[in-house]
Amino acid sequence: MATNSLNRQQASGTPRIRWQAVAGQIWEVFWALATLFFVVFPIAWLIYTSFRSGLDVYSDRYFSQLTLENFQTIFFGEFSVVPEFFTSLFVSTATVLIGIPFAVMAAYVFSRFRFRGAQVLLVAVLTTQFIPALMIALPFYNLFRNTGIYDTPWALIIVYLSLALPYSIWMMRGFIDALPIEIEEAAVVDGCNEFQVLAYVTFPLVLPGIITTLVFSFIMCWNEFTYALLLAGQETVTLQIAMTRTIGIQGIAWELIAAIGMLVMIPMFIVSFSIRKYFVEGLTMGAVK
Repeated sequence: MATNSLNRQQASGTPRIRWQAVAGQIWEVFWALATLFFVVFPIAWLIYTSFRSGLDVYSDRYFSQLTLENFQTIFFGEFSVVPEFFTSLFVSTATVLIGIPFAVMAAYVFSRFRFRGAQVLLVAVLTTQFIPALMIALPFYNLFRNTGIYDTPWALIIVYLSLALPYSIWMMRGFIDALPIEIEEAAVVDGCNEFQVLAYVTFPLVLPGIITTLVFSFIMCWNEFTYALLLAGQETVTLQIAMTRTIGIQGIAWELIAAIGMLVMIPMFIVSFSIRKYFVEGLTMGAVK
């Protein structure tokens, strides 16, 4: 009788456990779909708006005829942003190409060498990220005016380096810390000096981390707005600043903003998709030491 009672309790408990598991799975799927909706819907709506006319955007209709008029306007019309696109591309690319080598070397020093004040200096590098942009915009403005590089791409490149370098140094330090130092010691035993170890051993092994840092730094510079607004004149206008031209006496041309937004997203999608293999490796490389 005791055995039969135990069997009945197990039989009655099994469906309850099964329903709890099913309810847990449904809850997980619900939150996954909700998260996907909030992530994908704004992008999908931006793409849809970029193909709608101005009249349809301000109408109550959610479904309208698609058109390429907005893209013709931002490429060939009065709101052409082609020069601004290439300005943003040049500034962002030059910033990462100049900054990444210095970031790798600085991160290698902070990771592998022990010297007095290293931690203080490393924290000081990070502290620069907490300084409000408006506090240092005026000193940069005076510096650029006095040196004659105001309203040139190089002015923005210098400012963007002050943003990207501290961030890149801290990211690369984590990737280099995850690399076993025994590999470098073996290279030293074989006769390599510090620069050869960095160039032929460390650099290839942390290449996924370098590419990941490069992508994040490029996106940071590509999306930057405040410094581009305050420190660029009429000759050096970035793509983000060009969006403000769509605001006129008739209101905000949301269809043109959406089309320019599409143009802003395209380089980031291309870069991320092209190096997605290294990008995933880099994201997981520094997770475990």
